[in-house]
Amino acid sequence: MKSLEKRIAEGDFLKELDFQTARSSGPGGQNVNKVESKVQLYFDVQNSTVLSDEEKEKLSQKFKNKIDLEGKLQLQSQEKRSQIQNKELVVKKFYDLLRKAFEKRKIRKATKPTKAAVEKRIKEKKARSEKKAGRGWTKDY
Repeated sequence: MKSLEKRIAEGDFLKELDFQTARSSGPGGQNVNKVESKVQLYFDVQNSTVLSDEEKEKLSQKFKNKIDLEGKLQLQSQEKRSQIQNKELVVKKFYDLLRKAFEKRKIRKATKPTKAAVEKRIKEKKARSEKKAGRGWTKDY
């Protein structure tokens, strides 16, 4: 199977994307009432031929809030006044979403604080303690 970046560069996903346009609530003045500049992208995750079964499962799990009952991933863009610009933006959002879903998480290595850091913390703790101890009233009788 080709890498994700290679599939994106070759445009493998483009043939499986469905686009719908609608009237935008974004910028555009009176033009908003006449032109359909909002672009909605639909990607059928379960019936995709570009993704492997593991990738489909991972995508379904990570973005279940963006997938409807039919199993289609939905994204939209209405930031720009132009339908073409919004289409480019929504495709970019889709690719960013794929990259985010399939990136490998870096394994965290547990580390101990350095000796100097421990000593600094204890020194600051003692100074704070002495400052607070000096605040109270003393009974001199």
